[in-house]
Formats: sequence, structure tokens, C-alpha cells
Amino acid sequence: MRAAVYHGPGDVRIESLPDPPPARSGDLIIEVARAAICGTDSSEWVHGPLLARPPVVLGHEFVGRVVEVGSEAGGFSVGDRVVSGAGISCGRCEWCLTGRTNLCASYETLGLHLDGGLAEYVRSPGFVCRRVPDGVGDDAAAMAQPLAVALHAVRRSGLEPGQACAVIGVGGIGAFIVAGAAARGAAPLIALDIDDARLATARRLGATVTVNVRERSLPDAILEQTDGEGAHVVIEASGTAGGPAAALRAARRGGRVLIVGLQSAPRELDLFSFTVREVDLVTTLAHVCDADLPHALALLDSSDLAEAVLDRVIALEDLVADGIRPLAEGSARGKIVVAP
Repeated sequence: MRAAVYHGPGDVRIESLPDPPPARSGDLIIEVARAAICGTDSSEWVHGPLLARPPVVLGHEFVGRVVEVGSEAGGFSVGDRVVSGAGISCGRCEWCLTGRTNLCASYETLGLHLDGGLAEYVRSPGFVCRRVPDGVGDDAAAMAQPLAVALHAVRRSGLEPGQACAVIGVGGIGAFIVAGAAARGAAPLIALDIDDARLATARRLGATVTVNVRERSLPDAILEQTDGEGAHVVIEASGTAGGPAAALRAARRGGRVLIVGLQSAPRELDLFSFTVREVDLVTTLAHVCDADLPHALALLDSSDLAEAVLDRVIALEDLVADGIRPLAEGSARGKIVVAP
């Protein structure tokens, strides 16, 4: 089979590899129809290995048809169209037993630690796979995993219907967060970015206010839209150095700041301001398959979200030139999907 193999910084090769070995008892072998890429893939290509263990087949966002079912992978049949969650948890540790499988003591990720879906075939545990509704096409279904990450983030934020929510950074995962916050009933829902095209997508996904903050203060822009009080929930999804501090300044008394964007270095925060205003600081990581992946598929089935965020569909051979490189350079205008 053909596969995109990550060997190190600047080194992703399209190679011929053996097909996956026969399915173990709990596994599915999936013929991949579409795989999507994200900032994690481009970061590994530019700066890695950060999380990846090379050599490894990339791809943690994918959809395909089951071609082999392990003896204990109950509930699936050959021919089923499925998506896979990226994270594989043990099911036995303290975190798994309390439903926080994304914090599993032995967590591994397809496409980073284990061979993933940027290939013609992939092996995935059945317990992280879900059937795709008939109304969700392959291009859309390839986005279910990153959308599940965004929905997990919105869930972690504690956002309630009618609350003001500001999303800082609406490219990549931030766009999906806007869609999740809109579905949850945020009002107003404020999207902030430095790219007008991304802001236009955010409006299509449900943002009621969009602000280009290339030349203005982020906190001031949010305060203006919330009668000077600040947002109930501020979600920092840009990963920029000043993002966390700006989010804190823009949160109202008793509000909450959710950090989504990963920071490349430690940052200073005004803990006095956090304390005297009783602002909660919350973080988020990955997704919980049982809770978030079905929700993502349902949202894709009931909306045109995928159409709104899709940039292009490319061939596997064009992965670096037309996929990973544009993501790394910031020129991608939406989700890039690969047809293996």
C-alpha cells in the first residue's frame, strides 16, 4: 500500500509499505477513503519530532470502509463506513474508569505513535470507531475527529445557552469551536482573528460578531461587544504568545478562560486579576470518544459545517506541496482533505 511516512523535520515520504497485518481480536482493518490533516501534522514536519515517534505513518483524522473485523470487535461488519477516534486508551487506569480516556496513563495516538490513516489501509481498535451516517459524505466524515476535539473543548468551557462567548483564533480548530459554541447557543458569539477569510467562515458557522484584530486590542474588542463587562467564556485557540493574557483581560467577573492553543514557551499571567475577579482557568486536550465523536457526526449530519470549512481535496502524492506546506506557511484557507 502507499502511505505518508514521517521520518523527521522536513521529511515526509510517500512510500510503498506492506498492508497492515491481519486484525487482532478487537481491531478493524479500514480501507481509507479520505484523511484530513491539521496543525499537528505541519508542526511535526516543521519542528518535530514533538509528539510523533518516527518512522510512523501520519494521519489521525480519517474515514473509510471496514474490510476486516477482529473476532472481538463486535458490532461492526465488513463494508461498514466508519470514522476512528485518534486516541487509544487502556480502559483500566484511574482516568479511563472515570470517563476521562483522553488522559489515559498509557494513551497513544494513531498517526503519531502508531501508524495512522494517511495510507490506503489502517488498523484501528473497534472501540474508538463509530459508523458514519448515510447523510455525511467522506470529505465531511474525515473532519469528525477534529470536530470532536472542538466539541470537547466547548464542553470543557462550561458554556451555557445565552452566554457571551469569544473565540480568539478561528483557523483550524478555532473554526470548529465556533460551530460548537453556536450549536450550544452562545449569544453573542464573537470570533476574533487577523484574517478576513477566516472571519467570513466564522460568520457562516454561526459567529454573530467578527472582529479583525490585526491592528487593535483583543480585550478592547471583546469588551466593546459585551457592554464593557467581558465575555462569560473566552476561548483562546490561537496559540499566540499574548493570547492567554488577552483572554484573561477579556473575561468578565466570575467568567472562564479556556486554553486550547498550545504555547511554545511558559507565559506570564496576572494571577492577582484572576483571583480578585474569580475567573476560572481551564484547559482541554484531545477528545473523549464516547461523548464527543457521536456528537461530531450528528453535527456534521445536520449542518453544512464541512462545506463551509473545506479548502481542498488533494492526492496523497501532493501531501507536502499542497497540504502540509500551506498549513505550515499559514496560506491554507480551510480544512485540507487527502484522497489516498
